[in-house]
Amino acid sequence: MIKWVSVSVIVVGVFMLMQALPIVRGIEALEGWIRSLGIWGPVVLGLIYVVATVLLLPGFLLTVAAGAIFGLVKGTIAVSIGSTVGVALAFLISRYFAREKVEHRLRRYPKFSAIDKAIGAGGWKIVAMLRLSPAVPFNLQNYAYGLTSIGFWTCVLTSWLFMLPGTFLYVYLGKALGLAAFTAAGAHRERTPAEWALLAVGLVLTIIVTVYVTRLARKMLSQQTEIQDAEHGSPDARRLDEQAASTSQRWPWGATITALVALLLICTATYARFNPQTIDRMIGGLFGPPRATLTEAYDRKPDGPAFDHSAFDGLLKEHVDDNGWVDYAALAKDAKKLDEYISALAGAPFDEMSRDERLALLINAYNAFTLRLILDYWDDGKLQSIMKIPSAKRWDDRRWKVGSHLWSLNQIEHEQIRPKFVEPRVHFALVCAAASCPILRNEAYLADRIDNQLEDQARYAHSHDRWLRFDAERNIVNLTPLYDWYHGDFEQVAGGVLEYAARYSPQLKEAIDAGRAPRIKWLEYDWKLNSKQNAK
Repeated sequence: MIKWVSVSVIVVGVFMLMQALPIVRGIEALEGWIRSLGIWGPVVLGLIYVVATVLLLPGFLLTVAAGAIFGLVKGTIAVSIGSTVGVALAFLISRYFAREKVEHRLRRYPKFSAIDKAIGAGGWKIVAMLRLSPAVPFNLQNYAYGLTSIGFWTCVLTSWLFMLPGTFLYVYLGKALGLAAFTAAGAHRERTPAEWALLAVGLVLTIIVTVYVTRLARKMLSQQTEIQDAEHGSPDARRLDEQAASTSQRWPWGATITALVALLLICTATYARFNPQTIDRMIGGLFGPPRATLTEAYDRKPDGPAFDHSAFDGLLKEHVDDNGWVDYAALAKDAKKLDEYISALAGAPFDEMSRDERLALLINAYNAFTLRLILDYWDDGKLQSIMKIPSAKRWDDRRWKVGSHLWSLNQIEHEQIRPKFVEPRVHFALVCAAASCPILRNEAYLADRIDNQLEDQARYAHSHDRWLRFDAERNIVNLTPLYDWYHGDFEQVAGGVLEYAARYSPQLKEAIDAGRAPRIKWLEYDWKLNSKQNAK
């Protein structure tokens, strides 16, 4: 009873965590890493599965993860091959390398003698039924078969074939849980009711078939071996029960650990639910940028001090083309002018400025600092991506001075802009020096024009396929990952990512208004440097 209550609490805790933590960003970060491995992604998971099998570690979570990451086909293939290779290695270790140790350990397991006797009489059929039935733990079977009379290839091939139903079930479950995680976390990967119904029906049918086959296998085992004869009261069964009972008097560590995990999980989920900002600070940067509540913190006072951005404006006009590509080689020769502008930012009357003056200054400062960062590591053109710069020196290096304040690039964006301006369009103006970033505007942002400039930036991004592609026929919209990373900002202003993007895409708006909200796929983010040499 305690065990099942604990399992139920764990399930509730998992769904609470899905809503409270950036699960979607975590899954997509993992997916991104897997995709970066190409064909080696499933291979890596398979190798991990081999190691887990040999070390007697449970493979349930790996199997579910394979479904969430790779889907049904690739997930099933990766797990099936990995588990089968693990079975083969465990069998060989048991038979040829550690026979005495394995035999000594298995003598304490009541069912082993029954397994050995049954395999001697029934051969591969008994292995098949044991693989279908949970009567004997999967990892224990792998080593036990090495001590029996079963042949190597007979054991391996039979195991592979009859482990497939359980593998498929857990991979299918992983796929379903992966989709549920996106839904629970509020991600906009829309599925039609028919798609959800098909997924649910498929999962239910898979469970029914697996349960039926499992019960059938257990029934056959009970008829042919002592493994399931406890119900029949045979002398051998009573002997096995007596052996099992001698161990049942010990403390129920399994149920205790399960209960403790459930308690820890539900406490963590509850804390995360009511302290989202603390959680963001704790894991900030792990799965992406922290969440922010957009507010207007400054007055639009017309009499506040201004700042002269003409020096930066001249540099941008000279070294950035109309499509945002930067001539870093030429800019490097003008580095002194850039440094003079950056030095001037340190004397800006930031704390006395009006709302628009502050926003223009922060955007210009962020972009100027990023250009200086690239020049610091330019190395005569050898730098190919901002990601090649050491992480400690990239976005979290607190070295940039604005007025009396010393900030990192992340602090400027996540502490000074996002929480203090209701302005998601800044995500199309702040430039991280990558090809998939919004373009670097070849003019400075100015307080009296900033609204028009930000609107122009947003329209540019939504009219180019590097940031938005809408396939009306397939009803799929490919969006820049900026919408994924900062989805909360767009939701606060427009109610959702799709709704915000539709402001700049008539086709997308038409589809949404017609009740055909498209499915979102995130475009691959190209971190290649936004230099003229990389212009497409």
